[in-house]
Amino acid sequence: MVDAARARKLADRIQQIVAEMLERRIKDPRLGFVTVTDTRITADLREATVFYTVFGSDAERADSAAALESAKGIIRSEVGRQTGVRFTPTLTFKHDPLPDSARQLDSLINAARAKDAEVARRAEGASYAGEADPYKKADEEEDDQAGHPAP
Repeated sequence: MVDAARARKLADRIQQIVAEMLERRIKDPRLGFVTVTDTRITADLREATVFYTVFGSDAERADSAAALESAKGIIRSEVGRQTGVRFTPTLTFKHDPLPDSARQLDSLINAARAKDAEVARRAEGASYAGEADPYKKADEEEDDQAGHPAP
């Protein structure tokens, strides 16, 4: 077992190498606009999971996944060459759904803001159905208990 700092450092280095390879050396036409978002490595440094996003449709995402799978061997050998570790970790590519979730949350927040603005617009110039403050105050309760009318 290795310490967490070394594992994190190796994961960061693998992320850099994979991103560089995808940008410069992998020329697969199926590969779309892929962004490497994170890399996680097991404590024994034997398996690395590379998270990525693809800008585009589901079909482009599937094509990019196939291209990454076919380029896995080349990328792994480059990772081994550049990191110099005794055992090069196996690479697993996983689509990262986080940006998609963030876009969905942004659209929900924008819809809520629009509804809040509509409610605020309708509330302009509105008046209370009864008193503005329907709750009794402490002073009024004392006057009521003493038998005196509240002012």
